[in-house]
Amino acid sequence: MTEKRALVLGGGGVTGIAWETGILHGLARAGVDLAEADLFVGTSAGSVVAAQLAGGASLADLYEGQLLPPDGEIPARLTPWMLVRYLLSYAMPGTAAGKRARLGRAALKARTPSEESRLDVFAHRLSIQDWPERPLKVTAVDTADGRFVAFDRDSGVPLVRAVASSCAVPLVWPPVTINGHRYMDGGMRSAANVDLAAGCSRVVVVAPLTRSVSEAATPRAQAARLGVPSIVVSPDQAALAAIGRNVLDPARRRPAAEAGLAQAESVAEAVREVWA
Repeated sequence: MTEKRALVLGGGGVTGIAWETGILHGLARAGVDLAEADLFVGTSAGSVVAAQLAGGASLADLYEGQLLPPDGEIPARLTPWMLVRYLLSYAMPGTAAGKRARLGRAALKARTPSEESRLDVFAHRLSIQDWPERPLKVTAVDTADGRFVAFDRDSGVPLVRAVASSCAVPLVWPPVTINGHRYMDGGMRSAANVDLAAGCSRVVVVAPLTRSVSEAATPRAQAARLGVPSIVVSPDQAALAAIGRNVLDPARRRPAAEAGLAQAESVAEAVREVWA
């Protein structure tokens, strides 16, 4: 196996973007620069961070950006009704793809902000607009049939639309149109889709959320099945408190980023053992 390192970044809303950025910046300051990855895999919030790192953005600059007032971000939250709808979609009989398609149909009917307004958010949120040269996979799910996809620079899909689709939380944000299909959050298949790092020799997973639609789809279970040195880093208790209960609240962005930065020191050696 050729020595190849993968950085897998999972979903977790706007606070997930902030926490991931903080912990990655803190790790880099501790001498563990995960931006040197040979492959980046991004799901939902992780797709935003992965795209920018693959494009060569400075972690210091990305971190400072998370400390600024969240102008242009649209506040939102998952309501109890939405959570019930998620549970029903996955609890009812059917294949994994069929269950995702069931939720996809609900996502298409939901009353949300316009697709255009969300694309505008991502055009401003991303520091790059074109696919980077370095390998990057951005995950999404087709609302029509529940098919899981991993977009890359060879997919013929604009980067902004790919990332926006990966972040299209069903019932909250509108599915994104790509080549006649409507796509929703890649986290509807797995919180981080770690299995896309198969073939890599070392894998670090940074996952704001560690629960998935099944135990087998959790970041830790997927990482274990790769059979290579790996580690899953998730928020500690202080970070969870800073993130708060609503991961879609832009007002929690700064405290989440600062908590990630603070947590980095406690995990740096464990991550270094896998990465070095």
